[in-house]
Amino acid sequence: MTWWAKLFEKDEVEKTIFSPDGRIKCTFLLKNSQVFYFVSKDNKKVIEKSRLDLQIVGEEPLKNRLKLIRMRSSHHQETIEMPWGEDRCIDNTYTEAVFYLGETGGARRIYTLKFRIFNNAVSFRYEIPPQPKFSEIAIKNEQTEFNVSLNSIAWQIPAYQPDRYEYSYEKSSVYELQKSVHTPLTMKLPNGFYLSVHEAALYNYGSMTLKLNEDQILSSDIIPLSDGAKAHVILPFQTPWRLVMIADSCIELTENRTMYALNDPPSGDFSWVETLKFIGIWWAMYVGEWTWAPGERHGATTKHAKEYIDAAVRLGIKGLLIEGWNDGWEGNWLENGVNNKFSTPTADFDMDAVASYAKAKNIELVGHHETVGFVDNYENQLEDAYNYYAARGIHYIKTGYAGSMITIGGHKEYHHSQAGVNHYQKTVELAAKKHISLDIHEPIKGTGIERTWPNLLAREGARGQEYEGGALQPSHACFLPYTRLLAGGMDYTNGIFDIDNNVKRISTTLARQAAYFVTIYSGMAMAADRPFMYEEKFPQLFQFIRNVPVNFEKTHPLAGEIGEYYVVARKDRNTPNWYLGGVTNETGRHVHINLDFLDEGTYHAYFYTDADHAHFRDNPYALNLYERHVGRSDSLDIYMAPGGGFAIELVKL
Repeated sequence: MTWWAKLFEKDEVEKTIFSPDGRIKCTFLLKNSQVFYFVSKDNKKVIEKSRLDLQIVGEEPLKNRLKLIRMRSSHHQETIEMPWGEDRCIDNTYTEAVFYLGETGGARRIYTLKFRIFNNAVSFRYEIPPQPKFSEIAIKNEQTEFNVSLNSIAWQIPAYQPDRYEYSYEKSSVYELQKSVHTPLTMKLPNGFYLSVHEAALYNYGSMTLKLNEDQILSSDIIPLSDGAKAHVILPFQTPWRLVMIADSCIELTENRTMYALNDPPSGDFSWVETLKFIGIWWAMYVGEWTWAPGERHGATTKHAKEYIDAAVRLGIKGLLIEGWNDGWEGNWLENGVNNKFSTPTADFDMDAVASYAKAKNIELVGHHETVGFVDNYENQLEDAYNYYAARGIHYIKTGYAGSMITIGGHKEYHHSQAGVNHYQKTVELAAKKHISLDIHEPIKGTGIERTWPNLLAREGARGQEYEGGALQPSHACFLPYTRLLAGGMDYTNGIFDIDNNVKRISTTLARQAAYFVTIYSGMAMAADRPFMYEEKFPQLFQFIRNVPVNFEKTHPLAGEIGEYYVVARKDRNTPNWYLGGVTNETGRHVHINLDFLDEGTYHAYFYTDADHAHFRDNPYALNLYERHVGRSDSLDIYMAPGGGFAIELVKL
């Protein structure tokens, strides 16, 4: 008897999977040849009956004549150790159930649904083995539903927009999501639970966005290729994990690291990867002192680079970014990216001399590749460009993809399509071969692949401080921990001290800029202002930026509300010291912090806080600096001014 004859005879199969602690329940349902799932926590509905289906170009829907062939379940328990990040250890404990599905007739196609249920998340993905009648497919559509209450509150940014992920977060009801929005999509259900829908291990597939479908159910909308397909794949193939993070509170949501657990461990030796704090020939261009393009005010000259290297030594900062050093910045560079040459310096920049000078001073250079989205031009030079840096001892590159679309294979594609995803992955893998780490701007969103590829140290992927000067409000940084930062660290370009510059007026207090080094994690953390602002204007506050680590043992969120404020504590990975940071929106507030997360013993605390009369508009520089001894039985009352924040260093005695 063939295995097709062993198909379950039942037309309806229902199987429930519990999280290891029993609080979350996910139910698989096969009914009338269609697959559904639903989720509850503490017997309260989280996701109601939701459809799961893939559609293949040129093929009938998979749901026709579908039966359950067999299933298996198992339990898994381990602790993952991350080489760098917000937490050294991540819990990877889950219940797994695998459902093998097949058609009783027709093309006799088969596929698998794999579920993993964690104590704080539900995840699943489609797995398609080689088929009896074909080995390559084009995905027409993925109909993955997340049937949450339409009255849920959502915090979202729009998809399919020219500035990619770089928009301000808006609060709305789920029933208003008639157009696609990016993930992570964070929601609050009417019953009080918080969800964030995202994905993990995104490879060789279009990014998932979300919108209401024709049945008014929140559903996947995969970014398509220019030919309309969601992806072209060779079998066997597995989609990214669909991930639903679940929490009792929004502050608990910020602790969720399931995305990394759903990615594979690294397959090679990445012991050479090191996190980095760096300054840059960058902000001077934004405030109009220098230019990216060659000329009288060119920023990336040999002279300026050496001056910045000397400043990095004096400041105790390990790295230096140099933008505008290569040919291609002349004229309208946003339109002329096809002319960029990634191994050709401008006439006034001697790369060999600068690299040698940096090496002698023990400063790591951060190279720069701005593709302007002309990916074909970049890929034609990719190997030579990475070899150019590697030969000069440059181990870090900041890449950029400004532009509303990317040009790849001669076609205009979305950054977040399968073509874009595959290009970004190509750069990460090539960089790893050259022992180079990346900071990608205008990236594909984070889906936890940093676990597999630890040389991907940072991404942008949201509005950062380049948008200061009117396009950022203080509330923006209070949305990020609950939304964008659930997808991993972000290069926010922190530490702008020149707040009231007429060219780029910043919506912040001075203390808040130090707070960002704690509240917004990045494996490559930039102190983005010009060196004289740190050395001459505010050396005492810069002491915190110099001391705060880029690699943490553990993270302990303390308090917050989405879009209102966020307070977090992080422990250094190499010392017993702790670092606290907090930011608030346009409303000033007092926060009460219990220090019971500290180890036993006494800590010397250094405080960098807003003064009572500070305000991001009227009095941004008003700063309090003070010290005291504290222990785990103590508590703190801290004031954050409107648009303000605070930073605290706790040094174990």
